[in-house]
Amino acid sequence: MIKEVATTPYDDQKPGTSGLRKKVPVFQQEHYAENFIQSVFDSLEGFEGKTLVVGGDGRFFNREVIQKVIALAAGNGFGRVIVGRGGILSTPAASNIIRKYKAFGGLILSASHNPGGPHEDFGIKYNIGNGGPAPEKITDAIFARSKVIDRFRIADLGAIDIDTLGETRAGDMIVQVIDPVTDYAALMETLFDFDAIRALFRSGFRMAFDAMHAVTGPYAKEILENRLGAPDGTARNFVPLPDFGGHHPDPNLVHAKDLYDEMMGPDAPDFGAASDGDGDRNLIIGRGIFVTPSDSLAILAANAHLAPGYKQGLKGIARSMPTSCAADRVAEKLGIGMYETPTGWKFFGNLLDAGLATICGEESAGTGSDHVREKDGLWAVLLWLNVLASRGKSVEEIVAGHWAEFGRNYYSRHDYEEIDSEVANRLMEGLRAKLPNLAGTEVSGRKIVAADDFAYHDPVDESVSRNQGIRILFGGGSRVVFRLSGTGTSGATLRVYIERYEPERAQHRLETQEALGDLIAAADAIAGIRAHTGRSKPSVIT
Repeated sequence: MIKEVATTPYDDQKPGTSGLRKKVPVFQQEHYAENFIQSVFDSLEGFEGKTLVVGGDGRFFNREVIQKVIALAAGNGFGRVIVGRGGILSTPAASNIIRKYKAFGGLILSASHNPGGPHEDFGIKYNIGNGGPAPEKITDAIFARSKVIDRFRIADLGAIDIDTLGETRAGDMIVQVIDPVTDYAALMETLFDFDAIRALFRSGFRMAFDAMHAVTGPYAKEILENRLGAPDGTARNFVPLPDFGGHHPDPNLVHAKDLYDEMMGPDAPDFGAASDGDGDRNLIIGRGIFVTPSDSLAILAANAHLAPGYKQGLKGIARSMPTSCAADRVAEKLGIGMYETPTGWKFFGNLLDAGLATICGEESAGTGSDHVREKDGLWAVLLWLNVLASRGKSVEEIVAGHWAEFGRNYYSRHDYEEIDSEVANRLMEGLRAKLPNLAGTEVSGRKIVAADDFAYHDPVDESVSRNQGIRILFGGGSRVVFRLSGTGTSGATLRVYIERYEPERAQHRLETQEALGDLIAAADAIAGIRAHTGRSKPSVIT
């Protein structure tokens, strides 16, 4: 039986680039999740009888919201819902399922790399038929609808079994429970030389993969150990837990410190990697060397032709504006297009669909390609393994060789987390007011050659996205970028990106923060970070 339930709107359901993210108790309010899901459906057309994909990273409240999605999908006329067994689907796997089964779209339940638990974060994101995040015209429509919604349509189904593979009739709709790993693993086998990677592991190559008790665990266990023959125990913390084992599932040097310490130790494995809550981010560490996400993007782009799926070469490379310019030098040498976009994977979707780019990346540990329309943590790890197997060199040797050929972009991101939103906005507005007068001035011994508030002109649909981050450009390829992030649920995060290009090989062994010292001082002098926030140092340095 389908019924219409009267409801009243909430005023805080504006989805950002990664969907709607709030604390679990917010989502647990009466009709809160139903309102947002119905607002999504009300903003779409032509889905009657079509397929919807749903799954999440297994965090607290995941299973309950999946039941709501199924009931609302049935109430609104979808013909089929495909759900990962147990409610599990990594974000890249969900993108693949949408594309492979030609679904109308999908709902991904995750707050990405944010903590999980009864009082932590939850999120819902809508992905369109190409497998990628909804564009702004859809998210704007969802928000507009959420402010006036007065009813939702829901089928009275009772609890649907999402733990048994197979099909179940739910009213006039079919619920199809699939293995969350199978289709993704099959896709990876078409992209990478699994035989070469198997031989690498047989040679005694050792790897440590920390799944952080998040969604990538089952994927890593199946692919790395069962299909590629890595020793048992290579995939660690591989069981997804609702609270991620009480840890923060963000693969950076703070939250994956145990892995980092092991990789810097005397008996380090050859290769270390980690992924985040929903499986779309990656951390790459070699024995004795951390590879920055920006360098990883550039190195993977330069070596992608070694993997079967990319042997024909790349059509182009895309990176988010705050990501270092290391990949630009690769694109220039390869003679292919280089695209600088705002932060947010949806901006890459048009480039990928139009065949302008093959590999994309963000400094926030997201890397991916045209195989799906999301960033993909395990994909990046497998491409690294393919490169290591093909070249027969260590991570450190490959990185050093890349710097010798292309020069080194010293790069770091300083995060000032949970700043009062009004304070953060005043800081950014003050910066914008200074922009017209910065070019030609000197700060901390560095001459500013240009300064702007980045605006992106999409080459495919000709849309324009303004106010995407403040860029301060210095001579010699160095720069500082300021941007506010909306991925958290408490306050604002000021992200400061500092980059120094060093073409001379003799200077490639400086310690990163030391190499960036004058630019770090310049950033504080220009923006007045300490004066505005009272913070003497960042919360996190990556």
